[in-house]
Amino acid sequence: METLTIRDTTADLPVLAADELTDLSMLRPEDGRLSLFSYGGKDLRALELTNTQLYDGRINEVSAERADFDQVRMSSVEFTGCDLASLTLSNSRLSRVRFTNCRLLGARLKDLVLEDVVFQDCKIDYATLTNVTAKGPVVFVGCSLIETDLDGCDLSSVAFEDCVLRGTSFQAGTYRGTDLRGNNLSGISGAGNLKRVTIDRYQLADLSLVLANELGITIAD
Repeated sequence: METLTIRDTTADLPVLAADELTDLSMLRPEDGRLSLFSYGGKDLRALELTNTQLYDGRINEVSAERADFDQVRMSSVEFTGCDLASLTLSNSRLSRVRFTNCRLLGARLKDLVLEDVVFQDCKIDYATLTNVTAKGPVVFVGCSLIETDLDGCDLSSVAFEDCVLRGTSFQAGTYRGTDLRGNNLSGISGAGNLKRVTIDRYQLADLSLVLANELGITIAD
């Protein structure tokens, strides 16, 4: 099985055989389940999935003005080069799912369970993650999360690598073992909530300044 490892975190990736996938003209399962599928090259006004199961599939180069996924179970699914503006993904569970080179600007991710999920080279700016729970490895690598809010999340076992965290807000949540090494932390907020995270020694100065600013501490000469 192919994996992606960032320091101490290893996520299993989707296992897909191209010759076993069936090309679909619409991503609309009649019985609520799709498996062994490929869907791509679409420019849509809306993409909606409700009470749906997606297994062993690839979604490639799909653009949607509005995307709304609710009560969706995904396992071994790849999203590549997709532009899902204002994506709403809620009440769902994702396992071995990989997003690569995707634009998820303004996404609203709520009440999710993630396990072996990878976001690679994605733009997730101005997004809101609420009550997102990492039940297993989750990796953000080379992603932009400018002014993204993380609220009520359990990000244990999550690793961030080479991400843009300017204005990223780490609100109340669980961050036990969250690996923030390899990132510039000088522009984040909510430093006081980052209990038991893992950082490099050189990041300590930036994190200390953020915390001092949030506490209104005056540093005198």
